[in-house]
Amino acid sequence: MAVLNKIRQRTFFLIIIIALALFAFVLDGVIQNIGTPSVKAQNTIGVVNGRDITRDDFLQKVEATQRQAGGSISSNQIINMVWEQEVRNAVMESQFEKLGMTVEKDQMRDALKMALAGSPEFLNEAGMFDEYKLNEYIANLKELSPEGYQSWIDYEKSLAANVLQQNYFNMVKAGLMGTLAEGELEHKLEGDKVDIKFVQIPYTSVDDSSVPVSKSEVTDYIKKHKKQFEVDASVNIKYVEFRELPSAEDENIIKEELRGLLNDKQEYNESLKAAEVVPGFLKTTNNEEFINSNSDIKFDNRFVYKSSLAPIAADSIYNLKEGGVYGPYKDNDYYKISKLIAVKQVPDSAKVRHILIPFLGSASADANVTRTEEQAKVFADSLLGIVKKDRSKFAELVSQHSSDIGSIENGGEYDWHPYNTMVPEFNDFEFHGKTGDLGVVKTVFGFHIMEVLGQKGQSKVVQVGTIARRVEPSDETVDNIFRNASSFEIAVDGKDFDAVASRNNYIVRPVNGIKELDDNIPGIGSQRAMVRWAFNEAKIGEVKRFSIPNGYAIVQMVAKRDAGLMEADDASATVSPIIRKEKKAEIIKNRVKATNIDAVASAENTTVKTATGITMKNPNLTGAGREPLVVGTAFGLKEGQTSKLIAGDLGVYMVQVTKVEPAPKLDNYQASANRVEQQKANVVSSRLYEALKAAADIEDNRAKTQVQ
Repeated sequence: MAVLNKIRQRTFFLIIIIALALFAFVLDGVIQNIGTPSVKAQNTIGVVNGRDITRDDFLQKVEATQRQAGGSISSNQIINMVWEQEVRNAVMESQFEKLGMTVEKDQMRDALKMALAGSPEFLNEAGMFDEYKLNEYIANLKELSPEGYQSWIDYEKSLAANVLQQNYFNMVKAGLMGTLAEGELEHKLEGDKVDIKFVQIPYTSVDDSSVPVSKSEVTDYIKKHKKQFEVDASVNIKYVEFRELPSAEDENIIKEELRGLLNDKQEYNESLKAAEVVPGFLKTTNNEEFINSNSDIKFDNRFVYKSSLAPIAADSIYNLKEGGVYGPYKDNDYYKISKLIAVKQVPDSAKVRHILIPFLGSASADANVTRTEEQAKVFADSLLGIVKKDRSKFAELVSQHSSDIGSIENGGEYDWHPYNTMVPEFNDFEFHGKTGDLGVVKTVFGFHIMEVLGQKGQSKVVQVGTIARRVEPSDETVDNIFRNASSFEIAVDGKDFDAVASRNNYIVRPVNGIKELDDNIPGIGSQRAMVRWAFNEAKIGEVKRFSIPNGYAIVQMVAKRDAGLMEADDASATVSPIIRKEKKAEIIKNRVKATNIDAVASAENTTVKTATGITMKNPNLTGAGREPLVVGTAFGLKEGQTSKLIAGDLGVYMVQVTKVEPAPKLDNYQASANRVEQQKANVVSSRLYEALKAAADIEDNRAKTQVQ
């Protein structure tokens, strides 16, 4: 501490020494590396408040996050997540160092105790956290698993960072308070009320076409409000896509192939040394084998309601006679022919109860399940025998042996539910049998001892066999698309991109405002290679072909914009309405000559409105909307006073105060002060980090280092 105090006392001299040393170091580096790319720059993903985020460390964290995500999110999303976490860590660590904040041993012990309190391996016989067991666990990791020990160190660092962050936030909150004066003001903002009469002349009373906004006016507005219009570097592109879609001829070939499967045909049988008749789809008796041999979608033997059939063909298929065939018909990306194999009447809903016995490898098996499939079947059969002798024991056996947590409290019951709600085998037993049936049924979850408790209603269901062929482009079509894309790419070289596209009836799709780290191109999807090309290689007007999912895109570079202020053309949609509103306000003010509310209302052919009980905390006018400036003006008037014309958010107003009702005075404003303090604390939780981040010096080199 003594050393630290001496350093603090000589801070000014220390800063000068460090600055001179850094200057000398940087100057030396510049002289030595003129014309040579910096190795450090190549290996630095970013710099936050002077802290390097190195490429190797960053990529290791990306890889670890990818493993944890298991493919549920894209690589680009993971890179962004890790980047945001690294920035947050660097921003917060710089604050911790400025304040000399550290996590002491006892704090770390308490944090570990809290975090691991629910882990059985660290609890003693009394169910309490045992620090000795934790120390033993860490020692074993250190000795037996270097990778595991490193993971533990990373976990401790993460936990320590969370502790420091919480301490930091708590310190900031502790420095905030609500004073009695603030409490009194809050009470007044909530309790002071006024009643008013007002006239609103809406901006819509002036036609937009009569209020032009020039480009120079937009530019001037941008310059006056620079902070609002700062933008990152961006590029504009346009593209024509060539999708590898099946042609009409491709579809006709698929339909003819399906029709060819309907009828019998003769095939030479090598073993018989003779021709034989092979049944077609119309006459085959082995529908499952025939479908599985000829379809891109395997046979589904379930019976289904009409509502489960493809909507485009449901009526036609449902009304076939058994053995009848409908098609070919197109359903999404497939052409299909469907055969009505069988028809049944089944209950509309059923009520059952069951006991689930899982086995090793079944979908519901947890770590405690040790029975093999054969053992589970034997056990389920034994329980069935007990139930058959005495059904009153069913609920007792459920509570003792069933692993279906969702139904144990109900005695194993599933109340009334419709057909095809459950897995197929379960569904077949409860709907294709009858009330009172008992049996053992195997599903992916294990063996179920089932009893059908009831069935309601009855409806027709059908078993349909469908041969489906995916509609895909032929090799010839794919070759044609490639040739068309190549021809267009050559044709637009040095020519008018839009004109060439128009002559060939191609659609040009513009994409503006692409940022350097963007990943998605509207209409195409993830295209990092395209974004990198646009930023790092392409010149204005240059054209390049890119492979996209199922085809190609011929892309032209249209414009590049450096980071800075938004261009007037881009900002016009936002700025023009603001300027137009300001102009309309002046037009209305200049044309209104009346000086009292009734005269203004008469002159503008409108009515005088009233609003009562208005507070500064809730600046809304009945029949007008939210108007803070108008309400604030009203609170600045005395009872009976009338305002001048006010340019509000939705129109120009004149206000007359008819009643002023001050908030009742209190003996003590502590309750209001407490509310103010809580509001401040809430702001710390939601906005403190974002404020620190906005004030931080952040250099993002992900695009330059080809990480993203």
